[in-house]
Amino acid sequence: MARVDVLMPQMGESIAEGTVSKWLKKLGDPVKRDEPLFEISTDKVDAEIPSPTAGVLAEIKVQEGQTVPVQTLVAVIETDKSATLQPVAAAPAPAKAAPPPPASSPVIPRPAPSPPVAAPKGDGTETAEDRLRRRSTPLVRKIAAEHAVDISTIPGTGFAGRVTKQDILRVIERAPEPTVSGSRVPGPAVIQHPSVEPWPGDRVEPFSKIRKITADHMIMSRRTSAHVTSFFEVDYTRVAELRRKHKAAYAERGVNLTYLAFIAKACAENLRRHPVVNAAVSGDNIIYRGDVNIGIAVALEWGLIVPVVKHVDELSLVGIARAINDLGERARTKKLLPDEIQRGTFTITNPGVFGSYAGAPIINQPQVAILGVGTIEKRPKVVTLPDGTDTLAIRTLGMVSMSYDHRVVDGADADRFLADVKRVLEDFPEGAI
Repeated sequence: MARVDVLMPQMGESIAEGTVSKWLKKLGDPVKRDEPLFEISTDKVDAEIPSPTAGVLAEIKVQEGQTVPVQTLVAVIETDKSATLQPVAAAPAPAKAAPPPPASSPVIPRPAPSPPVAAPKGDGTETAEDRLRRRSTPLVRKIAAEHAVDISTIPGTGFAGRVTKQDILRVIERAPEPTVSGSRVPGPAVIQHPSVEPWPGDRVEPFSKIRKITADHMIMSRRTSAHVTSFFEVDYTRVAELRRKHKAAYAERGVNLTYLAFIAKACAENLRRHPVVNAAVSGDNIIYRGDVNIGIAVALEWGLIVPVVKHVDELSLVGIARAINDLGERARTKKLLPDEIQRGTFTITNPGVFGSYAGAPIINQPQVAILGVGTIEKRPKVVTLPDGTDTLAIRTLGMVSMSYDHRVVDGADADRFLADVKRVLEDFPEGAI
């Protein structure tokens, strides 16, 4: 019998640890290659991890609910192969070559790191920078730098005392606002919410991991960006006619032609025209993204996740519709790959599917804008006839709203972008179908 070590996979470049949320096999169970072995939860995604080989689950090293660094031994599988096998890091999907980035995509150099704090020299002595790297992830260090927080002063709750994202966000949320002077207006004081005593008959349920991550991210976004929201009404009558005309043909190709595909197409076309909306903030710098990658928010029973359609501006309408359908389905079945929830440059959320008329969504950091889609329905509207007279007509209408970071995007920029999106949707070319 040969033994294969199964290691905790790295689910994204900034992920340093993962939590085993559920074992799908028991000790002694036979497993097939690529058969789901266990589920993990990280700051980015929940995923089923398949077995890297066929055999028998001989040892479980990490129990459910335990969080460990990547490359930690999670399990051992015994195979009937006589050859000695090397340890294998479990993959989030059957082995498959990742597509190379497009040659035309610009490479944005990372900002130079701050000079490390000197430490006494000597054999085996780690520098202050080494200690920070050991005690935190790149994401945590980025948040610390943005809020001028000393990581070394934070008691970590992660594995081996590691400072997690939740630890640093908790410190930031509890910190008092800095004292200001001169003509600056002080920000509102941080409100400390007391614990609430449950009443008889109440049910108390702790935050799930994904709910806690979402809550922390929303608080961080509101504290980081100067949120402003603009609202536009869109006449979707032209899009509705095109959907009726082509929906059956798309269905024959296995594609559901939704309003969301048209909206994503209109946004992609105009993100190139308005690069300030397709940007990110890094310290005191604005990064204008070379790619147009649109995240599509998906509501799940256990929380919210935002898979990303890459290079949307290079896709046809059918390609966009197919990608949205595919990512949404795999998000609901926990089949997303790590790369499919990263590198977004703009986000669309669709509360209208639940009947919401309009809303003011929270920006998905470090992006600078997010589009909200309100419910689309037939309503009466005053229209002007060719002879100049006004009349009432039944039109297919809906609201779109865009929250944007006013540190980067001016109101005129946001409104020009929305006006162009509205123009494309109201006069959508049939040749683009």
